[in-house]
Amino acid sequence: MKKKILVTGGAGYIGSMLVSKLVALDYEVTVIDMLKFSAKSLNHLYSFKNFKLIVGDVRNKKLINREAKKNDYIIPLAALVGAPLCEKNKKEAISVNLDSIKLLLKCVNRRNKIIYLTSNSGYGVGKQNKYCDENSPLNPISLYGNTKVAAEKEVMKFKNSICFRLATVFGYSYRMRTDLLVNNFVFTSVRKKQLKIFEPHFRRNFIHINDVVNAIIFSIKNFQRLKSNVYNLGLSSANLSKYMLAKKIKQKLKYLKIKIIKNVKDPDQRDYYVSNKKIEKKGFKAVVKLENGIDELINIFGNSKEKFINNY
Repeated sequence: MKKKILVTGGAGYIGSMLVSKLVALDYEVTVIDMLKFSAKSLNHLYSFKNFKLIVGDVRNKKLINREAKKNDYIIPLAALVGAPLCEKNKKEAISVNLDSIKLLLKCVNRRNKIIYLTSNSGYGVGKQNKYCDENSPLNPISLYGNTKVAAEKEVMKFKNSICFRLATVFGYSYRMRTDLLVNNFVFTSVRKKQLKIFEPHFRRNFIHINDVVNAIIFSIKNFQRLKSNVYNLGLSSANLSKYMLAKKIKQKLKYLKIKIIKNVKDPDQRDYYVSNKKIEKKGFKAVVKLENGIDELINIFGNSKEKFINNY
C-alpha cells in the first residue's frame, strides 16, 4: 500500500518543493491550499495520478476532519510566515498558525503521524558564546515566533509527531520568495549592486530548501525512531552573522558594495547560533553548502526579470 500524505500549505515555498519530491517518490499526496500567493506553483503535478489539490482553508473543520482520516502522514505547512506578515495580519496569523493546528489535533487519530515544521526563531536572542540546542529556553520576540512556539507545544502533546525547528531557509522554489535573508541579500545584490545592512553582527543558522525536503522524507522513512521529539534542522557549517553572509556574496559578485547602516534597528531582532547535533546523531545531515546556494540564486536572479510576490 502506498503511504498517503496530506500537506497543508503545499503550494507554498517549502510545500511546492516537498510535494513535488513526494509525488516523484510515488506517495499518494493530497494538498490543501488557498492558493493565496501562487496559483501556478503546482501546475507541473496535475498530470500525476498520485497528486490531488483541494483549494480550501485549513480552518474548515469539516474539510480537515475528512482529509485527516484518509491520510497516514500529515505535514501542516499552512501558515502566515515571517514577522512582517504576521504583524500586518495579527488575527489571521493566530487563527492560521495556531488555531488551525489545535483544530487539526482534534481531528487526528492514533493512526495519523504528524511532521510539523516550526522555526528556530523561537530562540529569540541566544548567548554570545553558546549554541542553542533543543533544551535551550524559548524566548520568541515576534508574533510569528510566538504562534509557532505555541503550536509546537500543542503538536508535541500528540505522541505520534516530529517537530523540526528550521534554520532560515534559502534556495529556489516553484513558489519563490525573496524576503528570506539569503534569498533577499542575493536578490538585492544582483539587482541593485549594493547591500545595506542593519545590525550586521546579528547571527543566524541557514539551510537549503532541498535539505529541508530531504529531512522530511528521512523522517517519514524513520518515523518510529524519531517520533515524540523536537529537532533543530540547519546546516552546521552555516552559522554566521549577516555581515559574514554579505562577504560570502561579495566573493561571487566583486562589484558589490556593502554599506553598514548605523543607528537603525533591524525589524527582526533575532540573534543566535544553533546546534544541529541531535538530528545528525539520528542519521540526517544537511549537505548543500551556502556557497552553492548563493551560486544558484545569482543565476536565477541574474537571468530572470520576473517579479516575485513576497509574503508581505
